[in-house]
Amino acid sequence: MKEEASTESQVRSFPQIGQEAPDFEARSNRGDIRLSDYRGRWVILFSHPADFTPVCTTEFIAFAEIYEELRKRDVELIGLSIDSIYSHIAWVRNIEEKMKVKIPFPIIADLDMKVSRLYGMIHPGESTTASVRSVFFIDPEGRIRAIIYYPMSTGRNMSEILRVIDSLQTVDRHNVATPANWKPGDPVIVPPPVTQEGAEK
Repeated sequence: MKEEASTESQVRSFPQIGQEAPDFEARSNRGDIRLSDYRGRWVILFSHPADFTPVCTTEFIAFAEIYEELRKRDVELIGLSIDSIYSHIAWVRNIEEKMKVKIPFPIIADLDMKVSRLYGMIHPGESTTASVRSVFFIDPEGRIRAIIYYPMSTGRNMSEILRVIDSLQTVDRHNVATPANWKPGDPVIVPPPVTQEGAEK
């Protein structure tokens, strides 16, 4: 019973916004990956439930379509699921042959669920053997800046993913906040001064 409770606690724990992203080494369909090697660049780490499934296939096509937009923003994209490298390779090949869409980013093969557990991607209410649709936005200093979770039945919105990264980068560059429904080019919110000197400026 004690071991069961400990396992459940491990599955439910997850890193939070503002914390350093847990480092890891993992295998992918494009070679070995160490998260800390990406320091100095933004990273979007996302998980999907399983290869060769309809919703995940539409998502991967959509991620491929925004890949160049992410690169323009100095963002690296890394996928993950609890599938084997061979499954990833076959699925990517299938998408490229059937859909004529190239998948240009790596997909981690997390068969031992090490990274999925480390990042709280396993939600027992959904599945104990597959990751939910999670998205982690990690900044160049290696800190988690935003997290989005989706249930297995709901595909992600790529416009929102781009909007979030644009907001985070705008906040960092200009020390501002972005209001509801903000998009690049819209007015931003300048925080009130916290010192007398700031108020006089």
